[in-house]
Amino acid sequence: MRPDPLSMQAAVAPERAIAPVSLWTLALLFLRIGCTGFGGFMAMVAVTQQVLCERRRLLPQADLLDGLALASVLPGPVAVNVAAYAGYRLRGVAGAIIALLCAVLPAFFCMVALGTLYLRYGSSDALRPIFAGIAPAIVAIVLAAGCRLWQGAVHDRRQAALGVGAALVMVWQPGLATTLSVMAVAAAIGYHSYGGRSAPSPALARRAPLAAPQGTRRRWPQRLAMLLVAPLAALALLSASPILLQLLGVFSSMSLLAFGGGYVFIPLLQHTVVEAYHWLTPAEFTDALALTQLSPGPAMISSALIGLKVAGFSGATAASIGMFVPSAMLIVAASGAMQRIRSSTSVQAALSGMRAALSGMVFAAAVTISCSHPLHLATVLVCLAALFALLRLRVDAAVVVLCAALSGWLFF
Repeated sequence: MRPDPLSMQAAVAPERAIAPVSLWTLALLFLRIGCTGFGGFMAMVAVTQQVLCERRRLLPQADLLDGLALASVLPGPVAVNVAAYAGYRLRGVAGAIIALLCAVLPAFFCMVALGTLYLRYGSSDALRPIFAGIAPAIVAIVLAAGCRLWQGAVHDRRQAALGVGAALVMVWQPGLATTLSVMAVAAAIGYHSYGGRSAPSPALARRAPLAAPQGTRRRWPQRLAMLLVAPLAALALLSASPILLQLLGVFSSMSLLAFGGGYVFIPLLQHTVVEAYHWLTPAEFTDALALTQLSPGPAMISSALIGLKVAGFSGATAASIGMFVPSAMLIVAASGAMQRIRSSTSVQAALSGMRAALSGMVFAAAVTISCSHPLHLATVLVCLAALFALLRLRVDAAVVVLCAALSGWLFF
């Protein structure tokens, strides 16, 4: 009889308790993540994995993969939602708020600065060589994260087939429908292959449940009240200005409709800000998307530029709060339920399939990012050097990004 891969995994690598971390340390870590998360949501997730799981060992790989799976099926920016999930797992609601704020602030201020220059001078071409050097390093960061996640998620041929199949399907037909379909199929295969038993296996039965996040011992009404403080305070501050309230409401509603990440969200954003409200011209909208590639963080940070043009810095703040806070509240609420059901053998079996598929999807994201930039010898060399530094020399992703930016300024 073939051994149960879940049992083998539990016996070899028992669940590790989440390490305690101060809010100050958490803020510094997510500021670093926010400053180096160039290249889209998967690049930011890759940096999060390297900082929290690989270098600091604060969060288990499986826990981060569960957060990525949850963020992939809920609305909103995936990378920022993963940051909020990780912050919640490490320090409860306070940690989620700190992680969300610090992950978004670098991208927000970068977009405000670039947007101010753009609105004044109408061009961002001077910065393009620097980011041409960063792009291949981002591909290397995503590939390195994919290798580490694969080692933690794939333990037999069936899981390897799930990972490879998910990668091929996502490269062939990317999009929200494909993502949800792949994850549903992977969960079904995982459940059918490893779950459905009347009682958990002895190894699974011996597993200790995940420790509750620090700071979550209060009852749920108190946690919900804490989570509502930020949006309610923002609403009170913005109530004096109808245009700020309108920006907050419009971007909040879009945040809860943005399934599938930033690129799937672009058509809805274009219809709303160009055709419905006429806040941007079509040319300005295209330039706003280009500027998001020149800043760290998620593609949805374009909301800051839109708000900046409509109502200045206050407008950028209102639009960003609307874009990021509602979906982060949703994933924090959902993550509490996920921690309660993770002790189920059937749920663990389904998650084993989803984790394998997600690790393959990370490789697909690296292929997608690489195809969106020109390919020549210099970019290949930068990518290979960055990959060697990340995997063999264990260099921090922030250092890799800075060196890649310097190479872009010198050679592109």
